[in-house]
Order: sequence, then structure tokens, then C-alpha cells
Amino acid sequence: MRAIMIAGDFQLEAPLKARRIVVAMSGGVDSSVVAALAAATGAETIGVTLQLYDHGEAVGRAGSCCAGRDIRDARAVCDRLGIAHYVFDHASSFKSEVIDDFADEYLAGRTPIPCVKCNMGPKFTDLFALARDLGADCLATGHYVQRVMGRQGAELHRAHDPARDQSYFLFATTSAQLDFLRFPLGGMPKPQVRELAAELGLGVAGKPDSQDICFVPDGDYASLVKKLRPEAETRGAIVDESGKVLGQHRGLIHFTVGQRRGLEIGGAPEPYYVLRLDPETKQVVVGPKRALAVRAARIEGINWLGGDHAGPITAKVRSLAKPVPARLDGDRVVFETPEYGVAPGQAAVLYAGERVLGGGWIAETERAELLPA
Repeated sequence: MRAIMIAGDFQLEAPLKARRIVVAMSGGVDSSVVAALAAATGAETIGVTLQLYDHGEAVGRAGSCCAGRDIRDARAVCDRLGIAHYVFDHASSFKSEVIDDFADEYLAGRTPIPCVKCNMGPKFTDLFALARDLGADCLATGHYVQRVMGRQGAELHRAHDPARDQSYFLFATTSAQLDFLRFPLGGMPKPQVRELAAELGLGVAGKPDSQDICFVPDGDYASLVKKLRPEAETRGAIVDESGKVLGQHRGLIHFTVGQRRGLEIGGAPEPYYVLRLDPETKQVVVGPKRALAVRAARIEGINWLGGDHAGPITAKVRSLAKPVPARLDGDRVVFETPEYGVAPGQAAVLYAGERVLGGGWIAETERAELLPA
């Protein structure tokens, strides 16, 4: 229990028994342990789950958060802990703000990140309103990031365990939201979280982590986009930068910038990669890897958490990429050395060491001078 109490520092003023914590529960092991940590503080704890699919679909869906089985698992955990659990139907807003946006982004030749859009909409904005309506002192989630109190207030930092860090997906968190949010797992490795779940007798202790995009549990996102937007199946040409036709494709939704596999072209003098997608001509433009080199990216919808920070920064342009030295020049992220595979639609997230300074959506890229072969 001592380990549980140490891990469960919710940064709330005493007495904790007079406090109320709302926990966002997806039905997985992470949010379930957060609920246990919250309950262990002595504060009144309420579990809240958003149902993000219509009821009939949710009951039969497996392997994705906030679906039928996951709602049952969240309720079972709350029963085990002796805390209240509420389910709110947000299927309509999830479809319009996340799923439809996902399909439209692919049609526009961009590579979307639906997890960020979900955090910006149903998971944070909607949950915030619910938590405040319930009179909560904070909203706790199972994200692997850290909330650190700095000189100018709450700061967002990378997780202690770099393999689990989710800060890239939370760059759009606002300062006001950060004041209200708590991330109890940010300083813990995942094995310890599972150990706590087993120690507490939670039935989800051995439950596998969710894979891929939650609303595409089989990983076949192209089929989902085709179902929502039949025009996404429009065929077109695969061309090199001179316009020479090298092959044909089955739809832009099957490609993203930096992709090498699945091009099915012949006669190229060296391995070719996707350089850009043209939704107007339906062309996939390909070329050698050196043509992917980008010196800067213009970003939109910038969310800044860095206060008056003016020191060195790094930028991360893909969820699995490592942050690289860069600088922010207005709405442009300028890389110290050419960066590869920078795709419009993705996010550029800025860091100062472990601290998240903010970020924005990549709108377009500036190509570096072609490097020698």
C-alpha cells in the first residue's frame, strides 16, 4: 500500500477526504490503476467512461478503447474499488470530430493523427465539462506523461519511461486543462503498473494494451475510409518528379509521405519513396530518399505551453521519431539538419529537454537542397 500511496500523488490540497477526483476510464489496465491510486488517497473517486460508438456496435467491438467489453471492464473495476462509475454516450461527437475528420484528411492527401483529435475533443474537452459538472477537483487519466510544477505554473513533461511516453499525442493540451489534469502514471514503468493491478486484484491486470487506432481494431484503416468516403478508391498514376508515369495506384489512402513498400513500380534506378500526394490530380509522386530531405515545416494551430522559453529546442515530427535539434521561426519549425518523412497532417511537437513546449499541425514542408546520391 505504501507504493500505491507514493505513486498516487494527485497534487491536491489537504485534507484529501474533502476532495473529489474524476478518473477517465477506458477499461484498460492503465486507467484502472489510476482509479485505484485515486481511491487510495481517501478522496471521493468517480470513474467516467465515454461510449464512443453506438450501442449495438460497441457491444460487439473488441480490442479498442471505450467499446462494449471495455465499458464492462471499467464498471467491474469500479465495483471492486467501491467507487461510482458513469457512462456517457459521446458517439455522435466522436464520429464527427474524429472519425469523419480522419477520412477527410486522407482524402486531402494528408496523414492524420486521430488520437490527438480525440484528446482535443471528446476525451479532454467533453470530459472536462463532465468532471466540472460533477464538482471534481481534478481529472485524472492513464496517459504516460508528467505534470510538473514550474516557475510559471504547471508544465507538461515526457514520461519517465521513454518507451511509454505519450507526450506527442498531448501537445494540444491547453494551460487551463493542464491545471485541472493529473497523470499519476507518468513516473512509473508499465511493468510496475501491471504489478499494482495484480496486487489489487483488478481483473484487467493481464489485459493486453489496445493496438492500432481504436476505431480500426483490425488495422485496415483504408477499408474504413472507403466505407465512409467511397470516392477514396479513385485510382491514379504513380509518377516521378518529372511527371513520368511509373505505375498505377488504387487510391491515395494507401500511401503516406516517406513510404517505400507497396509502390509496385519498376525500372527505378534506386529505391523510391513517396514524396507527396496530390489530391487534385490523384497522383502519387515518388523519388529517391534524398528528395525527402526537409529543412523546415510550416505549422498551423500552434498550441504553446512554453511560456517565455527562449533556449534550445528539439522537434518531433512523428510519434515514433526521436526529437531533433530545431528552432521556431514564427510558424516555421526549422531543422538543424535535414529531416526525412515529414508528412502534412502529422504534428510537430517541440521540447526543451523533457518539457513539452507545444506544437502544431504540419501544413506544408520546405524541401532541402538535394543531397548527393
